[in-house]
Amino acid sequence: MNVMWLAVLAAAEGEGAGMGPFQVEFGLIFWTWLVFFALLYLLKKFAWPALVGATEEREKKIQAQLAAAEKAHAEAAAALEEAKRLAAETRGSAQQLLNDARQAAEKERTALLERARREQEDLLERARREIATEKDKALASLRREAVELSLAAAGKLIGERMDSDTDRRLVTEYLESVEIKH
Repeated sequence: MNVMWLAVLAAAEGEGAGMGPFQVEFGLIFWTWLVFFALLYLLKKFAWPALVGATEEREKKIQAQLAAAEKAHAEAAAALEEAKRLAAETRGSAQQLLNDARQAAEKERTALLERARREQEDLLERARREIATEKDKALASLRREAVELSLAAAGKLIGERMDSDTDRRLVTEYLESVEIKH
């Protein structure tokens, strides 16, 4: 294999002995230009449309992705604004509910205090009436006993039994006149 390379190198040296980098070879220039234009034509005919189509398709995809991203961004911004608005409404509603609850609790408290005060007054009034009734009963009972004792004492003094209604009335009137003076 090495021998073959040596042979190729020797042939290249023999042919290129008279060629330098600044020598003009018109045959080489012609064939270089011909191959260049042929490749250019083939690229323009077959490869260029495919490259341009792929590039345009990629550009369209990127544009679509940018539009979708922009739309998603706009939707996210709208959703954020809606969430902020709902949060503000919720805070307002919660504050209103708290205020309503406080007012209702205050009204209920006031109503309960008023009802308790009325019940207390009713209870005191009932107790006063019962005390007055019991007092009147006690005084009436005391008067009856005083009349009975007075009649009994007068009967013992006089020596006969005093049980007529007239005597009772006289003693009762006397006791009432004594109470009025005090």
